[in-house]
Amino acid sequence: MGSHRRHAPSGFDRGVGAACAAFTVLSAAATALGALPAGSAVAAPHGGTRAEVDRLYQEAEKATEAYDKAGERADRLHRRVRDAQDRIAREQQRVNTLREALGSVAGAQYRSGGLDPSLALLFSDDPGDYLDKAATLDRIGAHQAGELHALQQALRRLAQERAEATRTLAELDRSRKAVIAHKRTVERKLARARQLLNSLSPGERRAYDRASRSGRPDLPPGLAGPAASGRAAAALAAARSALGRPYVWGANGPSGFDCSGLMQWAYAQAGVHLPRTSQEQRLAGRHIPLSQARPGDLVVYRSDASHIGMYVGHGQVIHAPHPGAPVRYDPVNMMPISSVTRV
Repeated sequence: MGSHRRHAPSGFDRGVGAACAAFTVLSAAATALGALPAGSAVAAPHGGTRAEVDRLYQEAEKATEAYDKAGERADRLHRRVRDAQDRIAREQQRVNTLREALGSVAGAQYRSGGLDPSLALLFSDDPGDYLDKAATLDRIGAHQAGELHALQQALRRLAQERAEATRTLAELDRSRKAVIAHKRTVERKLARARQLLNSLSPGERRAYDRASRSGRPDLPPGLAGPAASGRAAAALAAARSALGRPYVWGANGPSGFDCSGLMQWAYAQAGVHLPRTSQEQRLAGRHIPLSQARPGDLVVYRSDASHIGMYVGHGQVIHAPHPGAPVRYDPVNMMPISSVTRV
């Protein structure tokens, strides 16, 4: 899962929870949680709480992927709008310059005894009508004809740029609305998970926390073995430097991370740009069998590629698990693996 987003929101803040293990089948009563009103007391059976919380984290993680993707698209569209505005301004200046030049020609002709009928059309109520009548260009000198043709092209380009900018602005508005919708979904899922956890007794909560902490807080520095490449080694060193930092949905460091945000940030420290989401990161290199995985390789989880971690060697990955769980090591087989990517 991921985000270009920083812990402090930039452009579009974002985030999501991730589950770090595939747990038992949900009971019917636990499944019914999704139908409970937002403010109601949560009463999932304690035996199903762990599975239900994991389900909510997983669904929130999927929504975060959609959130990150929509936000990334909105960022791209915003840059396109900005670039289009720059082009429109330059094209408008060119149109103004050409019109001024042709106006000078027209003034000179008027002072010398009359305005050429072809140039007079330029200053009519509908200059576009003049431009459509290109056949009249042969009635003025070659220089003026070239200037008029250039003006005609500039006006057409200007109209095209404005039409494209209008379409892009409409797309940007749709992407912004999608960002808001996905964010609300994430927040709703995470709020339900917190509500469930808060319904547990202190002893039950401690038992849940112990069951959720399958990872070890640290590994000996020499345990990882040889990395897949120099940049993979640098990325792994960066990821290890983030151990203990909090999970923050939609964040890509340096003070907090979601799963794909950690991968993006770690590889950025090695000079490699990874896409924002785990689905895209899965395609950022070549796929290899898990049996050939080396430190620095990306391990992608679930069939929808909604979670991702970095292999550190000896059957362990480093990743940002889910809300309330900091960046840590966990067994590589903590949940179903869909692919392994070597960047």
